[in-house]
Amino acid sequence: MNNPQPILPASTNTSDYAIATIGSHSALQILKGAKDEGFHSIAICKKGTERPYESYGVADEIITVDDWDNWDDLLEEQLIKKNAIVIPHGSFIAYMGHERVRKMKAMYYGTKDILRWESDRSLERQWLEKSGLKLPRVLNSPEEIDKPVIVKFHGAQGGFGYFIAKSPEQFHEVKDRKYPDQNDFALQEYIVGVPLYAHYFYSPITKELEIMSFDKRYESNADSIGRIKAEDQLAAKIHTSYTIVGNIPIVVRESLLNQFFTMGDNVVKVSQELCGDSETGKGGLFGPFCLECIVTRKLEIYCFEISARIVAGTNPFIEGSPYTALKYSEPMSTGRRIARDIKMAIEQGKLEDILG
Repeated sequence: MNNPQPILPASTNTSDYAIATIGSHSALQILKGAKDEGFHSIAICKKGTERPYESYGVADEIITVDDWDNWDDLLEEQLIKKNAIVIPHGSFIAYMGHERVRKMKAMYYGTKDILRWESDRSLERQWLEKSGLKLPRVLNSPEEIDKPVIVKFHGAQGGFGYFIAKSPEQFHEVKDRKYPDQNDFALQEYIVGVPLYAHYFYSPITKELEIMSFDKRYESNADSIGRIKAEDQLAAKIHTSYTIVGNIPIVVRESLLNQFFTMGDNVVKVSQELCGDSETGKGGLFGPFCLECIVTRKLEIYCFEISARIVAGTNPFIEGSPYTALKYSEPMSTGRRIARDIKMAIEQGKLEDILG
């Protein structure tokens, strides 16, 4: 796949560059991390959403657009003139779409080709299976439902629209009533256990995989429904939903860390075979990513999804996590770790190694 390649500036001075991202999702820590590492920071905001970035002082500059459809050549020209490196996050991908991201001319941190493997559930499953991860069973049709499954609509943002079905009849009852026009969905075996989101960082500069932090998502109404008696839930016809409203920090038992490191190593290695160069280690998955897992009572780790970019679960760790405190002498958020990687690449003349 031939992506447009930006013309790289020759400077090896960090102050000659800027870091930019869309004002949403994990932008606060990305922009703060950029400033902490000596970069000019730029927030690109939809008009009316600027206040957090003004209030917290993390953006040296705010560019506003009327709508995300206004991300055009003129805006990209501004970013190119400022030597801005664009950092993707979940909202960035959702607002822009993979095709527009692929065609971007401004400098972009990460591998654009990996988005295809992340966004296509079939390709994603091939990637994770080849990496040796344990995955929940996937059903081909509602008629195969013989135990609880979680129904995930393609493109559902933040868990919105997910629901549990225990039978074909229950699936059709909920879907036909609440989502009659949604026909692009996946049926995944529902694994009972602790949801655990592992945040990684792989540097193409140091060739090292780091575990940055872990979180659990607070989902409404899945995490609040337990306050209601079962008979009242039934009487009120409450259906569990999984819309994410926040994130809770977690420290995992230390004996699980080795397995999580192995999982991350394997995912990176296979990604280099799929859309990179496995001999040189260039391309493939790098920067921040997240393995979204369930840990069962037998301490089996099932991975049900990968996010090939920074996730909002890293937001509780703007001052660092217990894991980054072990490795760094200063507070190290995932946002700052991105900026640190870019800084090292610039100073070593390896900027092209961290751009998609």
